Amino acid sequence: MSGLHDSGVAPPRGRGCCCGCASALCKIVKRLPHPVAVLVIFILILLSYGHYSSSLKIALESVCYAAIACLCTFTPSSQRERRLSGILLSLLAVVIVFSAASAKRSNATVVTMTVCNLLALFVYCIWKLRSGGASAEVDTDTEAPLELPVLKEEAGCSTPVQQTTFYIEELPRKFSYEEICAMTGDFGNMVGRGGSGEVFRGLLDDGMPVAVKQITSNKPVGEADFLREISIVASVHHRSLVRLLGYCLVRRGGSHQCLLVYPFFEHGSLDWWLFNGEDRRRLLPWPTRRRIAVDVARALAYLHHECRRQILHLDIKPANILLDGCLRAHVSDFGVSMSIAQDMTSVETRGRGTLGYMAPEISLSKLSVKSDVYSYGMTLLELVCGRRSVEDGGASSETTDFLARIVREKMARGALMEVVDAAMVRVDEEEVEAVVNVALCCVQHRRELRPSMLTVVDVLEGRVVVGLPLQD
Repeated sequence: MSGLHDSGVAPPRGRGCCCGCASALCKIVKRLPHPVAVLVIFILILLSYGHYSSSLKIALESVCYAAIACLCTFTPSSQRERRLSGILLSLLAVVIVFSAASAKRSNATVVTMTVCNLLALFVYCIWKLRSGGASAEVDTDTEAPLELPVLKEEAGCSTPVQQTTFYIEELPRKFSYEEICAMTGDFGNMVGRGGSGEVFRGLLDDGMPVAVKQITSNKPVGEADFLREISIVASVHHRSLVRLLGYCLVRRGGSHQCLLVYPFFEHGSLDWWLFNGEDRRRLLPWPTRRRIAVDVARALAYLHHECRRQILHLDIKPANILLDGCLRAHVSDFGVSMSIAQDMTSVETRGRGTLGYMAPEISLSKLSVKSDVYSYGMTLLELVCGRRSVEDGGASSETTDFLARIVREKMARGALMEVVDAAMVRVDEEEVEAVVNVALCCVQHRRELRPSMLTVVDVLEGRVVVGLPLQD
């Protein structure tokens, strides 16, 4: 992690080279006036032995005494030193006054004042040396704002408990229907429509753009089931999955509306880039497409194998793959998918998905993680070829996998590049062939022959090599 040592503990601020030098320089500047003042006073004391008049010498010694008194009064390190310095200065003042009253010559008074000033100056220097060392120790401690974890022993426990800071991920917010209407302008800006609902653009109170997906059903939607699904989605955190920001469940007349709030991606969906002209496809070079393929594979591998509850997406297609500002892929719409127990391999349900991406076994209402693998393979072929997997107007089972059959035939004849999107330039043919191999493995009709998404990730990242699959 950036800014952390290998031990995982952030380095204390002010310990770096530049910060340490600056801190040391500040300390020197702060302490410089003290030795300078001591040196000046010492020089003035010595000047009293020059060839001056006695009155001038006494005046110099008096100035020195007053300066030492100021140093001892205003720069002590503790109340104890202030009291002791006051006592010492008082005793020296008594000695000086008594000497001046009893001495017959002014030179004796000068000598007495000189000795007293030197003694006071010497004591001041001793105190400052001691207090300076102590303050240096204190400064060393206060420069480290990061302390070791505090260990405390609770009653009845023999093992100390380490205090730890916990960070709670932001939970999806429950919006009211009025808030949804306000953020979408009464659903006035529709940006997409799919088989599961319509998508509207909106703005949160802080100005953040969001996408609000409205799912309308004539069948009653139980609030407990809906919230259970939301809780499952809230527990999913992956960089290649679109994060759920909030939700709303509304009953209006005989219909039930489920509203889901997601971040808005200005670059839109992969569908918008692939199937709206060669100019847009040209903006998706091969390295970008390969990276998109890896991002989606990692997201599905996470849903299938790393979540506490296994999650099926059931509608993987370019329209449900959103691109951020760096053209990195983020899988959306898994919030309306199906979650199954980790130890289950399939679940009986009605057919779901989009024509052209649906696995053959869906017609038998038998779904599994391999259904998502099939949809991913079809999406991968579209990503490589730059064309839809279903012919325009094609609705029969014979035309749903025509692209896979064409690609398989071209690869068998060594003419794979004939079906690769011509909008891409400087394509790595070996990488394209490896990705197409993965796609053809994923779209096999017999689901037990399809690889897992973990294997797909390993192949795309070069850890495993696969050959052309047998036709089933």
